Amino acid sequence: MAHGTRRGIGGWGENLARDYLARRGYHLIDQNVRTPYGEIDLIAAEGQVLVFVEVKTRSSGAFGLPEEAITPEKRRHLLEAAQAYLQEHPEHEGDWRIDVIAIQQQGDGQPPQVTHFENAVT
Repeated sequence: MAHGTRRGIGGWGENLARDYLARRGYHLIDQNVRTPYGEIDLIAAEGQVLVFVEVKTRSSGAFGLPEEAITPEKRRHLLEAAQAYLQEHPEHEGDWRIDVIAIQQQGDGQPPQVTHFENAVT
């Protein structure tokens, strides 16, 4: 499966993550939300908890594991983006968390490996 561009593989990964969450009972609220601190890939609800999801996708192991891209600076941006969203959307009061979904494309026609890190950014 060739996806060519980073945006292409990123979109493919986000769609995979969205389907993964839906199969686990999450309700998608929004996708690709822009804030002054960066984009939030997915926003979903798991019961009463609002979940901000950062999706990291890799087409090979050449650049390490997808979750290794969550640097301290990226963590700070994710927290700031989530807080900005919450300020803009006061109807979402209550518990929230930031999850990371790492997707590693496999070779030889195998399904991609999806790893879900709950409450990954605190």
